[in-house]
Amino acid sequence: MLMHHLRVLPLLVRMHVRSKMEYRGAFWLDRLAQILSYGSVFATIGILLARFETLGGWTWPELALLFSFQLLAYSLGAAMSFVQLRELEELVRLGTYDTLLVKPFSPWAYLVFSGLNIGYAGHIILAAALMAWAVLSVDFVWSVWSASFFIAALVSATLLTGALITMIGATALIWVRSNHLFSIFFGFWELTRYPLNIFPGGIQLILITAVPLALTSSVPVGALLGKPIPILGGWAEPVSLVAGPIWVLMAIAHWRYATGKYQGAGG
Repeated sequence: MLMHHLRVLPLLVRMHVRSKMEYRGAFWLDRLAQILSYGSVFATIGILLARFETLGGWTWPELALLFSFQLLAYSLGAAMSFVQLRELEELVRLGTYDTLLVKPFSPWAYLVFSGLNIGYAGHIILAAALMAWAVLSVDFVWSVWSASFFIAALVSATLLTGALITMIGATALIWVRSNHLFSIFFGFWELTRYPLNIFPGGIQLILITAVPLALTSSVPVGALLGKPIPILGGWAEPVSLVAGPIWVLMAIAHWRYATGKYQGAGG
């Protein structure tokens, strides 16, 4: 069964990519619009830095590294989860999710890979370019260890992002409605473009525990650059590395629990 899944997954991805690339001009124009949109956000941060020089003790190149890390981790994680799990609510409401349950295939795997969102290409291009500039511009001496930590923390942040989105989407199997939770998710996500230490203690605690999106941005980047990390302190580095795998396990457990609670279109 595992080998069957592994053979089918590339086919699902290829079919979806072909459908999205049918109108290539429109696709790349949309990606350009995304780059300009997120570029304007970063430009706004630049305007603040031009006036105040630092933000919470972070310089312009350091904030560029933070922004690019946050955007890249989100883009990679959301490409494997966001649109697919956001549509799960409608599948449950209309009863069409039931058709996935009779397929000889994992419903989660089918949802994720048949709807792999290549639309995040614009996010990834901008984040990668900005990250390349920030890595070269930041006042930091890179080593094999720091580079390894940076890559591992990025993988962990990607896993954490996908896990949180999966848990939100899976809640539709219990409540039918779950997309309102994405508004809460993105409300906190937008805060993580900035250093954690500029927020009040209550928000800092939420961003590390209940909605741990700080672990996808300022906590790992701050730990790398030697910045003081609120609440976590010296634990910031190991927590950044294990957060992703731990939340993936929690997402798996939540998905199984939600699947067990699902009663079908009839309620």
